[in-house]
Amino acid sequence: MERKFKGENLFFFPSDYTVVDIETTGLFGDCEIIEVSALKYRGEVLVDSFSTLIKPEQTISPFITQLTGITNEMVESAPDITEVMRDFYEFVGKDIIIGHNVNFDVNFLYDNLWRHNGLVLDNSFVDTLRLSRKALPNLPNHKQSTVAAYYGINIDGAHRAKKDCEICNACYLNLKKELKG
Repeated sequence: MERKFKGENLFFFPSDYTVVDIETTGLFGDCEIIEVSALKYRGEVLVDSFSTLIKPEQTISPFITQLTGITNEMVESAPDITEVMRDFYEFVGKDIIIGHNVNFDVNFLYDNLWRHNGLVLDNSFVDTLRLSRKALPNLPNHKQSTVAAYYGINIDGAHRAKKDCEICNACYLNLKKELKG
């Protein structure tokens, strides 16, 4: 799918932004979003949050359950994607989105907003993966957990969307200091 109106990947350090993360039924192909979280910051202070599970049409594989802790039973009574995407879109507004390897999340969100709601996610975004490659070129890799470990950030509970947003924000603030310092 062409994402004609997708926002720009910025190398920028906003103080007002929304950190976003999703969990999906897989990494490739026709997988579905099963959790979305967004943490809104103003002046780098958390002011609001959005987080929900989503009921997928397909079942969640044992691999994804082991990775995320999200089970088929947990999403059984969760809202459907159409309702969640509309609420997510209203929550994020026109904020700059921040995330780790955020292209993955933005593409899923863009496609689902368009497919289910006819809405375009045109928010620009900042990728902490890109920032970490610039600030920390000697790390063995630039996974969020590796960057977090470098800065001494606790990653207990990682691979759940809200916790990944919290970890990402802590990494972002450290990378911002490192690169602007």
